[in-house]
Amino acid sequence: MHENIDSSNFLPCGKLRGLCTAGVGPQDKQLNTYDYLADVPGNNDTTDLVEVQFKNTRKAYFHNSNKLQLVKGDLVAVEASPGHDVGTVTLTGQLRSYIASRLIKENAEPQEYSSIYRKVREVDMEKFHEAKALEHETMIRSRQIAKELGLQMKIGDVEYQGDGNKAIFYYIADQRVDFRQLIKVFAEEFRVRIEMRQIGARQEAGRIGGIGPCGRELCCATWMKNFASVSTGAARVQNISLNPQKLAGQCAKLKCCMNYEVNTYVEAMKKLPGRDVTLDTISGTFYLLKSDPLAGLLTYTTDKNTGSNLVTITAKRAFEVLSMNRRGEKPDKLEDGSAVATSVPTDLAEQESLTRFDKNKMRKKKHRKNRPQHQKPNRPQDDNQAENKNEGEKS
Repeated sequence: MHENIDSSNFLPCGKLRGLCTAGVGPQDKQLNTYDYLADVPGNNDTTDLVEVQFKNTRKAYFHNSNKLQLVKGDLVAVEASPGHDVGTVTLTGQLRSYIASRLIKENAEPQEYSSIYRKVREVDMEKFHEAKALEHETMIRSRQIAKELGLQMKIGDVEYQGDGNKAIFYYIADQRVDFRQLIKVFAEEFRVRIEMRQIGARQEAGRIGGIGPCGRELCCATWMKNFASVSTGAARVQNISLNPQKLAGQCAKLKCCMNYEVNTYVEAMKKLPGRDVTLDTISGTFYLLKSDPLAGLLTYTTDKNTGSNLVTITAKRAFEVLSMNRRGEKPDKLEDGSAVATSVPTDLAEQESLTRFDKNKMRKKKHRKNRPQHQKPNRPQDDNQAENKNEGEKS
């Protein structure tokens, strides 16, 4: 099965996140894109646009005007203002042109792209490493300066340009911040060109990264670039308990994954009776308590305040009873006689609890403590008794 895998396509592991094949490329970058057109002949000849990624999730697009032979993972020196920057090629070829055309449609304006100068040289890498070595120290010092000036902001990260002539300060602020004085102090302190770039809480979480309750890396740290607004209405549609601690992600905002299946639930709910619809039977009136749109099951109760006399039926049965009520008829009972397999609903949000496995362990320990301890008889006594018994049988 694995005979056709070329070992030359694999790169040294290091800090890579997964396999590094020729079609997929290095996985050590956030927002990695799988190029499913990489093995198509002449793929790179369709367009000269190249996607280049820099620190964290910052990406930009450049023209390969010098017709360089570039593949995913190559380090290149690109045009910047001022000077040049160093980044990693993350996407080339026809797929890159598809994304570019989509961005033009979204922005409704054609964008002007800079050019790629060359593949990095040893001199470029020396300057690059010298600039990157200053980032952590600059971030710590910039936080101290912002605190001294009394600005309500948090500087989350600092990114130096590849040639060290420019520094981008990423900050988070709930309100508008007047950092004109801050830029002057930064310019005098660090002797570089300063750019302030505001990011949100979700971008900050994607920059830091982490593992979600599903066991996978955060979506904002792997593939998500555009963050749509999430409301508690999405949780209500999916019957998720409105617990802020369970609904919030690592960014302290509502989890983006709650939007993934909302449309599916909305379409499924269109096939169910409305929440205000009541079903009349000879035994009484039933009110809708809860519903499972994907399974097509409805749970009704005779008392909507206490939830007593629960009856679970299918959507088909509910519409049958509803049509009978419209004709002025009432069935003897709400059930149609067919058994409905109901399962205890599980709240997936509870799976992120770190102590979810400790409860079973505590129960086992208590069960062991309550179990009566039987003293084991000594083996020498058992042997003596067996010998005496054998001697008695012989005699």
